[in-house]
Amino acid sequence: MISPWDRWYSTSCCLCCHVRTGTIILGIWYMLINAVVLLILLSALNDPVQYRYHLTSSELGTDIDVMDDANICIATAISLLMILICGMATYGAYKQHAAWIIPFFCYQIFDFALNTLVAISVVVYPNTVQDYLQQLPGTFPYKEDIMSTNNMCLVFAVLLFIGCILSFKAYLIGCVWNCYRYVSGRGTTEVLVYVTTNDTTVLLPPYEEAIAIPPKEPPPQYMEA
Repeated sequence: MISPWDRWYSTSCCLCCHVRTGTIILGIWYMLINAVVLLILLSALNDPVQYRYHLTSSELGTDIDVMDDANICIATAISLLMILICGMATYGAYKQHAAWIIPFFCYQIFDFALNTLVAISVVVYPNTVQDYLQQLPGTFPYKEDIMSTNNMCLVFAVLLFIGCILSFKAYLIGCVWNCYRYVSGRGTTEVLVYVTTNDTTVLLPPYEEAIAIPPKEPPPQYMEA
């Protein structure tokens, strides 16, 4: 009986790309995104007056600093950690080291779980969509038109959007997992070759081990007394 893991196992992703290549591209893409975020955060630390987002009292009724130095430092540390994790996944897929892919896979699972909790919170508390729209600045485009829409339509649109994101993330998780299985399978040395004939099935060792076996010494010659 084929297990569910083997049924969904495939060495290709995106219809034409190998799982190793897809994991490398995905890791580089995440590294680029986090590198851009890191540059923005470092620029904000270097010149906080220019990059700090400050909400005026006319928009929220009070003065609030959304990003202070502590939050920027935390976000910078997270970006550095993400760059490290994505770099490990890229290196692991390129050099075929399965253990280096595990941290990136765990991050994908954690991110998928967070998005799932967001979708559950929207279903359980549908009024949170309206509350979130009310917190947006008055200059946000089409804010009044969106708020005038029926609440159930807003909830359905948000759930549809989150569902598409979750489906795409689940597909990427499957690609990285298949890459991990492929690299792990390539790294195993306990490979046995089956040679089947009409009568018997012979179990042969790997080729490297077979050629490494020294030949047997010939029996000693018979000497007459």
